Amino acid sequence: MSRSPYGGPSVFGYETDAPLSRVAGISVHTSPLATLGGKDAGGMNVYVRELACHLAALGLPVDLFTRRTSPDTPETVTICPNVNVIAITAGPPEPLPKTELFPLLPEFAEQMVLYSLRQGVRYDVVHAHYWLSGWVAHLLRRYWDTPFVQMFHTTAHMKNAVSGVADREPEQRIRVEGQLFGLADSLIAANPNERADLIWRHRTPTEKVCTVPPGVDTDLFRPLDQATCRAAIGLDTGAKVVLFVGRVDPIKGIDTLLEAAPLVASNRSHVPPTYLFVGGDLDATGTPVGPLAEVARRVDGLGLTDRFRLVGSQPQNELPCYYGAADVVAVPSRYESFGLVAVEAMACGVPVVASRVGGMSFTVEEDVSGFLVPMGSAPDLAAALSRVLSDEPLRRRMAHDARVAAGRFSWPAVAAAILHVYERLATGHRADLCCDEDLYA
Repeated sequence: MSRSPYGGPSVFGYETDAPLSRVAGISVHTSPLATLGGKDAGGMNVYVRELACHLAALGLPVDLFTRRTSPDTPETVTICPNVNVIAITAGPPEPLPKTELFPLLPEFAEQMVLYSLRQGVRYDVVHAHYWLSGWVAHLLRRYWDTPFVQMFHTTAHMKNAVSGVADREPEQRIRVEGQLFGLADSLIAANPNERADLIWRHRTPTEKVCTVPPGVDTDLFRPLDQATCRAAIGLDTGAKVVLFVGRVDPIKGIDTLLEAAPLVASNRSHVPPTYLFVGGDLDATGTPVGPLAEVARRVDGLGLTDRFRLVGSQPQNELPCYYGAADVVAVPSRYESFGLVAVEAMACGVPVVASRVGGMSFTVEEDVSGFLVPMGSAPDLAAALSRVLSDEPLRRRMAHDARVAAGRFSWPAVAAAILHVYERLATGHRADLCCDEDLYA
């Protein structure tokens, strides 16, 4: 598609602008700047930030809108060339539970519009992340005649199918998502199963749903020397190491990992491993707090305190060394629409043992980049972890093949696929939105 030589912002009424000159991304409940592994900060934050930066690298500026959670947050933070994170004041400038945010969404939409008027910019496509953001995109149609793309990351139905009663999503989310299936101009599914669910269960027109997986930064996440990484973290270079990375959330299957740990320890085919646990919060003294404190209590109850290192959340640029220190990465989640941790591990040349759920059924190749086990089965998880830990030739083969397999999910390919969807929408097309290339193939 040809581009206008004009390099400035998309000014209202500037008729020579190209059909696609600026995009608005919305992530109401969690900021792309949030520290990973904390509450509500995980793979979606990485996705929103990395997609925006890679779209900008293709020549498309992106503004990302998120709710202000501190009065000290600047209105605009530039995170990479031509990508701004914009803090929108909607409700008190403090952290709030997701369940309290829906009444604030009309104010959020109004403040987005006021920002665009102050800056003199328009947006050719709106990309909403999560259901709360999708409702904002819908409300923006009162002011803007702009198509919007919706990515749920997880749906209430998918999450409730694997959650206990106490962790089920509210009826309001189910109802709003049901409306967004029809309101959005395009839906991005992270894996083929999710696309099938959107089409068949939720009766979404086939032509609206595109399967585009999230990506992985294969320059950042790359194989590193294991001994060097272990020395940097303070691990014994001769130990066996199992790594977990993720939020402390029931959907991450941490209970299954804890149940599997004694079974792995009792396996005599290898020495008992050290578990490196990245995620959750530590206080100033390094003591686990919040949900991570409960993990620590459970580990202590199993008599495995000396085998678990709870290091809390870590910056993304430090994660490759944690992956590099591991022999195997455990991803025992109850559901993952993509399984970013699994693909990051693969890109670092580390085998993965993951639940056979969601996108991981497609990203992790059985006996190639790792093993897939039944969700919630501690014995199967333990057996697969022990197999990798006890068979060094197998581990080395999988390490090599994992790196090759992760190459399919490089961000340039993913961003190009999303850009194709935007371009079709911005030029008025509502059919044939999706790329022909299957990144899962």
